[in-house]
Amino acid sequence: MFLHNPARIVGQGMIANPISPTIPLDAQGVHHGFLKLPYSRDDSAWGAVMIPITVIANGDGPTALLTGANHGDEYEGPIALQELAVSLTPDQIAGRVIILPMMNLPAFAAGARCSPIDGGNMNRSFPGRPDGTVTQKISHFIATQLVPQADIVLDFHSGGRTLDFLPFAAAHILDDKAQEAACMAAMQAFNAPFSVRMLEIDNVGMFDTEVENQGKVFVTTELGGAGTASPRTVGIARRGIRNLLIHAGIMAGQIDLQETVQLDMPDELCFVISQVAGLIEYLVEMGDTVAEDQPIARVWPANRTGAEPTVCCARRAGILTARHVPGLVKMGDFVGLVATRA
Repeated sequence: MFLHNPARIVGQGMIANPISPTIPLDAQGVHHGFLKLPYSRDDSAWGAVMIPITVIANGDGPTALLTGANHGDEYEGPIALQELAVSLTPDQIAGRVIILPMMNLPAFAAGARCSPIDGGNMNRSFPGRPDGTVTQKISHFIATQLVPQADIVLDFHSGGRTLDFLPFAAAHILDDKAQEAACMAAMQAFNAPFSVRMLEIDNVGMFDTEVENQGKVFVTTELGGAGTASPRTVGIARRGIRNLLIHAGIMAGQIDLQETVQLDMPDELCFVISQVAGLIEYLVEMGDTVAEDQPIARVWPANRTGAEPTVCCARRAGILTARHVPGLVKMGDFVGLVATRA
């Protein structure tokens, strides 16, 4: 297992992370508070970033870490986790649930994918640094103080302002096949309408990678997107949380299993990228079955008439699982994700 140093060595000392919880993380009962990060700035010389956290504990048992707004423009997770924080009671569980609805609070407050303070993409910032930027400090605290305490981690994602997804839960292909099997079982228990076995192509700095490198069970999601949330996608998140807590042995009851479509993302051929800029026209709907080399979209010039569009084709056969949202694309923008039926 890969291990990282929780603090950077300077001379003979260690740099401690400046974040301090305003509540105990290991006490019984319900505690609502903050992770307090001192942050001196022009408008508040002795200010702080206050990241909301709830810890609910009852006796012995596993610990679940539930996180949302790793990217700040994704909303199903924060909504479902805010509701959980006010509704879950200690008598409903055996163990502990740690809830971070807005783990990247600066980005969440700005409605942006990345932090407006330092431009940091939290999901490319792990394991972080205790003496780094605001995003790196938050990432470091989560990686060194919260993840080690967890047995299972659920990190909610959706498409944000620029992507839309078929609602799916996902687990990753891992070198450790026993760990992979545990993650896949947890993903199936979450029971989203689509369940994806995913090979992560670019996993450096991801929260996913940090959690998996610490040997934990990890499940993630992509629940819709387009910069908003719907009753359906929030309902999927809410039901998935309950299912996962039952699966982990933290909550009693029966898992609510509904039909789920099994999908696979085996390699980078699943991704279609635009090689031009312009006005995008989709030729198939999300959820449609497509053939290899089938046109899924075309990009019209946005600055002239009388020119033919550039066609974007699927690189493998499968189901259109995600697409770009804004009507204009730039060269290098994501166009579509084609996943295969497992």
